[in-house]
Amino acid sequence: MGSEMCIRDRSTNTLAAVAAEAAWAENMGYDSMSSNETAHDSFLPLALAATSTTRAILETRVAIAFPRSPMITAYLARDLQDLSKGRFRLGLGTQVKGHIQRRFSTDWEAPGPRLREYVQSLKAIWNTWQSGDKLEYHGESYNFSLMTPFFDPGPSEHPFPEVFTAAVNGYNCQVAGEVSDGLMLHSLTSPEYVRQVVRPSLEKGAQKAGRDGDAIKVTGGGFIITGPDRTSIRAMQAEVRKRIAFYASTRSYFPVLASHGFEEIGQQLHEMSLKGQWAEMGELVSDEMLDSFSVSGEYDEIADKFVSRYKGLLDEVSFTLVCEKQPEEAQIKKMVRRLQEL
Repeated sequence: MGSEMCIRDRSTNTLAAVAAEAAWAENMGYDSMSSNETAHDSFLPLALAATSTTRAILETRVAIAFPRSPMITAYLARDLQDLSKGRFRLGLGTQVKGHIQRRFSTDWEAPGPRLREYVQSLKAIWNTWQSGDKLEYHGESYNFSLMTPFFDPGPSEHPFPEVFTAAVNGYNCQVAGEVSDGLMLHSLTSPEYVRQVVRPSLEKGAQKAGRDGDAIKVTGGGFIITGPDRTSIRAMQAEVRKRIAFYASTRSYFPVLASHGFEEIGQQLHEMSLKGQWAEMGELVSDEMLDSFSVSGEYDEIADKFVSRYKGLLDEVSFTLVCEKQPEEAQIKKMVRRLQEL
């Protein structure tokens, strides 16, 4: 099982810190590192990380697809793949309707079918650059038929970047099975949901496309809370309750809540979010709900506890720790190494 961390979560959130942060993560033994797209662009930090690392996979986790034309994303991914010497992974997500329309001012369409076409478009564009074949992709949402030599970067010495798509509902998991190299789980997830919804839907999509479902990687694994003792863990559990409440208030994530019988709490949280009661929402997250969507344990036990929960369900774990203060480097290396052994 590979280990992956988010370089923007640990860093000072300045671009100037990213190169050093990435080099540090690679030295700690991480197999890959990611950059998310919340308050910052997801691609630019990885360009800096590519200059200070030599081994780790560099991925967007995730880049929001629909505000960018697939052509724009194809160029970005190609440049990062070349810069990193073949270590770039493109992680794509749909975002929810409100953000697409009101934050990005972009048209909203059925996200699953559109994401399928997005991935197919990317691969068609890359194939044209690599092979010289005429660009011809025609779908309901995207159409591409023009690529003149002036705008064609030509063949790359590296293979196409892996394309992973993020998914929560069963339909988007099926889309990943049809067209993606892997599926990125949302932080609000659980072993039960992966077992009951994610894996069966992924396999259904793979069978529909005539693909081997076992070859499609699943990566992620909920919140990981750790510390040197139970007191520090309890302190961070309060923070994670707030994060769970934030995600659980979004109706798009209600299917995950439903797998544990938490739909009523989700509706209450949604109503509180509409009133701006963000500070109070964490109080609705019970111990049962916290345990469903997170794994807690001291430094020397967290890797074993995580794997015991997700064994056989994941190919890679997103091992970004929620803790009061950064553990000693020797401890981090020990945790990462143990996770890889398991």
